[in-house]
Amino acid sequence: ETMAEEPGDYEDDDEYDDNDSLEDGEPDGAKMDHMLADERASSAAASRPAFVPIKPLLQSWTHTGLEAEVFCVRFSADSTLVAAGLGNGRVKIYQSQTGRHSYTLVTSESGLPATCMRFRPSSASTKTRNVLLTANADGCLQHWHITSGKCLHTIVEPDNQIFAIDYKADGTKFATAGKDYTVRIYDEATKSKVADLSSGFGKKNAGHSNRVFSLRFHPTDENVLLSAGWDNTIQMWDLRTEGSVRSIYGPFIAGDSVDISGNEVVSGSYRATDQLQLWDYRTGDLISTVPWADEREPCMLYAAQFSRSGTLIAAGGAGANEVRVFSRSTSEPLGVVKLAKGAYGIDFSYDSKMLAIAAGDSSVRVVATTP
Repeated sequence: ETMAEEPGDYEDDDEYDDNDSLEDGEPDGAKMDHMLADERASSAAASRPAFVPIKPLLQSWTHTGLEAEVFCVRFSADSTLVAAGLGNGRVKIYQSQTGRHSYTLVTSESGLPATCMRFRPSSASTKTRNVLLTANADGCLQHWHITSGKCLHTIVEPDNQIFAIDYKADGTKFATAGKDYTVRIYDEATKSKVADLSSGFGKKNAGHSNRVFSLRFHPTDENVLLSAGWDNTIQMWDLRTEGSVRSIYGPFIAGDSVDISGNEVVSGSYRATDQLQLWDYRTGDLISTVPWADEREPCMLYAAQFSRSGTLIAAGGAGANEVRVFSRSTSEPLGVVKLAKGAYGIDFSYDSKMLAIAAGDSSVRVVATTP
């Protein structure tokens, strides 16, 4: 299945006819051809955003040479731990400040990838701390107690591969989505499914028509959930009616690359142009496209996220194999991390000072968000 568009060519449609006559004193045909070629090159260069070198972000620590690619990464609620999900089904837990490896969880005995993770939000109704929800490519969903290494509960979604999960801000519900186009809502206390969000026969609302790779509960409106994937839409679901009430059209989402902050939605698309975009949550209209200027290979995004402070945007992917941090207010790039292979996942710490990166070069790292 083709996931990315090819970069477009920069060409000028103007043509020169060798049969056109030249007035006295004008260049001959050969010189004119050179002039037109230079003009086309200048026009092509002008059509690209200007590239300015970006300062590298300072790395706090890096673990390389892990036994598989790292597909997802997540800070704990207090930002003291970093969980990294590997392509062999293992989840490694590190101390966020030092990078010391503390725990390993085995989420798949068959070695299928750990595709996404969320730490359960701390709330008055949850007495057990350090609970991590993991999803796997075999359709298995597990609650883990990090410090004891015990699996507290397992849910299996038959004939599905789970690519996305998310918790409500209060931790009372969580959502899953993946291969079968359906978004499922579960009650955290009972671990029972309470809703299926989809399109199809008997449904009055829109839904997804392809795989879903990103889920995000609204941080302040408990009734709203965003989902996105390969069908070039972001769906906004109202959990009270169990229907999509609004859609954003255009983003091609292939990872955990949709987020919401205030009245803005950020999307990171797996394509060569217009990858990083901001949308109006209230109308679904495009606000702006964040320039990803580069003289080399384009970066097709797997990950995009607002910082918890709301002042930064981070995004990364494959092709150019990099992660960038932008100012949300100006869209200017503040720093970059260059990688040997693609970035599959990112996560800001809760104080927004650190960024964790999951990468295809079998590495996990934490960097400072300012150079």
